[in-house]
Order: sequence, then structure tokens, then C-alpha cells
Amino acid sequence: MILASRNDHKVRELGEMLPGVDLRPLPDEVPSPVEDGDSFADNALIKARSAREATGEAVVADDSGIEVEALGGRPGVRSARYAGEDATDAENLGKVLKEAAEAGGSRRARYVCVIALIDEAGEEHLFEAACEGELLEEPRGDGGFGYDPAFVPDATGPDDRRTMAEISPAEKNAISHRGKAAEMLAAHLAGRD
Repeated sequence: MILASRNDHKVRELGEMLPGVDLRPLPDEVPSPVEDGDSFADNALIKARSAREATGEAVVADDSGIEVEALGGRPGVRSARYAGEDATDAENLGKVLKEAAEAGGSRRARYVCVIALIDEAGEEHLFEAACEGELLEEPRGDGGFGYDPAFVPDATGPDDRRTMAEISPAEKNAISHRGKAAEMLAAHLAGRD
């Protein structure tokens, strides 16, 4: 199955969550589509449809990001390029932390993930999940990627203040937005949904 991404983190992370599925990155010769949807579902389907059209194979695509309450849900679907088209994870995170500090108020945030599957028959399926938590003022930890160093998930419990970048990959996969959406996808692929 093709994952409509060349992001090594995503291919590895999603591959770990889908045991028994041979997940391959988008071939280099396939152009990446413009992700101009208004929702995570829109962007996941744009990527999945483009990869399906180019390869003719079953494909999965995900779109995910963080929504910060104090920022009215931003960066949302623009999470990967919040500080600009070629921004690094550190630049995106820095911009969010600066804007959240300026906005004041709630530090609540949530990661959202939508996985789109276009199966061998060409049928489209969507799997959506979220991971609620809190945005810290300063990043901590060197695991994960994206906004992980500043996000403390609720799911680890009220006394656990570790960020997503400080928990183990197995812990993260069990509670993350992508992990939950992948669980739904795995159940669907196994005929358990």
C-alpha cells in the first residue's frame, strides 16, 4: 500500500501502527499535490486521490495538525507550513508559541488527524481522531517531531507533565491522534469496523 507522503517520520510511525501492512512512501516521480483544502479531511483526500491516480494502487494519506484554542484553532490545516512554505518544525513551533503567549488565555490545544484510504476497489474511507492536551510555553524533549516538544497530552494522566517529545514511541502511538486514526484504519482493514 502506498502512503501519500515522503515524510520519513510519517512513513515509519504509521508503518509501526499498521502491523502486517507493507507501507511504502510516495514514489519520487509522483508529484505532490497542492494541499489547499479547508479541512484535514479535504487535504487527506486530495493527497490520496492524487497518489491513487498516479499509481493505480491502494493508498492511504493523512493530514494532521494542531489546533490551539487561544489562536482560534490555528494553525490547523496550515500546521506544516505555518511559518512559511519552507519553514522547519522549529520555526513553526516558535511562531505558535510566540502567538499563543501574545494571545494569553487558554493553553488548551489538540492534535487532529484524518486518514484517507482509497482501497483496491477505489472506494474512499475516512478515519478521524484527536488527542487533547495543553501547549507549554517552552519546548522540552527531543523525540517526536512537529509540535511534539510543546504538547502535553491529557491521555497520560493529570500528574504526567511529559511532552509528546518526552514519551516513548510506543506510548505516543497508543494515545496520539495518528495512533487512534491508524487503529480505526487497521480495524477497517481487518474487517472489524
